[in-house]
Amino acid sequence: MGLLELFLLAVGLSMDAFAVSICKGLATEQLKPRHMLLVGLWFGGFQALMPLVGYFLGAAFQKYITAVDHWVAFVLLAFIGVNMIREACSKENGEADGSLSAKAMAPLAVATSIDALAVGVTFALLPDVHIGAAVTFIGITTFCLSAIGVKVGHVFGAKYKSKAELLGGAILVLLGLKILLEHLGVLG
Repeated sequence: MGLLELFLLAVGLSMDAFAVSICKGLATEQLKPRHMLLVGLWFGGFQALMPLVGYFLGAAFQKYITAVDHWVAFVLLAFIGVNMIREACSKENGEADGSLSAKAMAPLAVATSIDALAVGVTFALLPDVHIGAAVTFIGITTFCLSAIGVKVGHVFGAKYKSKAELLGGAILVLLGLKILLEHLGVLG
């Protein structure tokens, strides 16, 4: 997996966290740098941890699914991406909660990083993924975008939330399709 692909994957995975960060910024009356730092640490940390867990799970079962690994990668990424697109197109908007307590942030961090767990399984099935570099890159990218999301939410409100989820979903679907097409020999 090349640097551009990893960057696109990291951005795609971080869009859920970015969207939730916008909501946190929207609900924060007086924004301080520590708000951005806390949200970035929660989301970036979990986005780095979950693909690592997924990688070890995928590696444990790799010998059983090697023949269909490209289909597994495609289905996982496409499912996650389509779900993000569906959520972006949904008219439902939840109530914004500005709390940054562990009780408020931990469930959000887990929920926004479940897709990263599935991507970690995919990493175990791909021959050219350095897991340490990948999880570090994903974590840092998510940290930065989440911190920016808090600021964006505070300044602009929820205007960009659905656009961020839509973009992230499209990126994940396209990456899944690329993996499948490369394995089938359609792309060189």
